[in-house]
Amino acid sequence: MQAIGYVRVSTEEQATEGVSLDAQEATLRAYCTMRGLELAEVVIDAGVSAGKPLATRDGGAHLLDLVRRGKVGAVVVYKLDRLFRDASDCLQVTAAWDRAGVALHLVDLGGQSVDTSSAMGRFFLTIMAGAAELERNVIRERTSAAMQHKAARREYTGGQVPYGWTLGADGIHLEANEAEQAIIAAAKTLREQGLSLRKVGETLAAEGMLPRSGGEWHAKTVRDLLNAEVA
Repeated sequence: MQAIGYVRVSTEEQATEGVSLDAQEATLRAYCTMRGLELAEVVIDAGVSAGKPLATRDGGAHLLDLVRRGKVGAVVVYKLDRLFRDASDCLQVTAAWDRAGVALHLVDLGGQSVDTSSAMGRFFLTIMAGAAELERNVIRERTSAAMQHKAARREYTGGQVPYGWTLGADGIHLEANEAEQAIIAAAKTLREQGLSLRKVGETLAAEGMLPRSGGEWHAKTVRDLLNAEVA
């Protein structure tokens, strides 16, 4: 039987620290050899989040096209979460594969092929997809809580340092940028006086109070300025 392998990592960090693309591919090739499957192609999605539906990924769209054109009898993947973003995506796609006679092989289950044509097989897949979705949601909640905790302690959370602040010498804590804090205060005062966002920007620029980039104030950047945290 001709098979197509699919491998994915979401970030460069996962590619080097987790189950890398090379490691996934090597595992799939070894599995196909053991099971007597002809691995015709390995489809790769590098740097793609599991949050994207399979059909919207470059590699995922190619994989689905191969299945639609009858070019594959089996899809081999290291783990279910390499393929699908949530239970709904999983069940919808695998139902179509089942109708096309395409088997899904999950190597991390000892390579067991999930037979979604049977009630028990679809139930098993539903449980696995739900568990994978739950795990992603728990991780997302924990990450969000950790970021909120760091922000409350005025610790750097990555990305661009918020306007009105600079990164301290320890590389962890944020310290007030007095010049930018003064601009924030001036913008809030002007807005309280009834000036429009555009007029606030024009007034700040006329006083030599410019954005970090040194360009012009736009309505959006003025709005962000008004929402900035004060020291």
